[in-house]
Amino acid sequence: MNPGFDPEEIAQLKRECKAESRNFIYVEDEFEDEEGNNEHAHVQFVGYFQTREVIYDALLYTLRLHHATLVYDLALERAQKLYPKYVSPDERTIDYVEDPDMDEEVETLLTEYIEEIEENEEVKVSEHVEIDKTFEYGVGLEVGLNKTEITEKVIDDFIALFNADRLQLDPGVYSFSSEEEDD
Repeated sequence: MNPGFDPEEIAQLKRECKAESRNFIYVEDEFEDEEGNNEHAHVQFVGYFQTREVIYDALLYTLRLHHATLVYDLALERAQKLYPKYVSPDERTIDYVEDPDMDEEVETLLTEYIEEIEENEEVKVSEHVEIDKTFEYGVGLEVGLNKTEITEKVIDDFIALFNADRLQLDPGVYSFSSEEEDD
């Protein structure tokens, strides 16, 4: 049985939310190392799924961050076609043997590909809510929002609208450029 549907787990999360005076709690991620990050948040909240009370485990992020991730992934895919032995730093295992020359060449290539992909607006993103019914703890959500940052108010508003079944996603399609970030 999925523990995210367990009434005791749900009651515990409600107590934690009440103690925090919020309708959600932040989930501490082991890979979370950015202090002051404001482009994404990992939270849990109580809601209903198919008439049953459940814990939602939600990752909320800005469309800009989502776009940057997709652009990087596409650039990496292209670079790995030319350098099949290249492994990105976040995918490397302990026994990976570094090749500084190849790393430098690929990093230069990645920068060029990213600029090209952005310039050609090859990647476009829009607001979305992806529901993972097979999540190991409750129901998983991945939420891309057209916001400049993911604040407590943005999270509160999302949860209130989502739980009231009144969430309306922006139908617009967007593309971003890294230069915009440097301004």
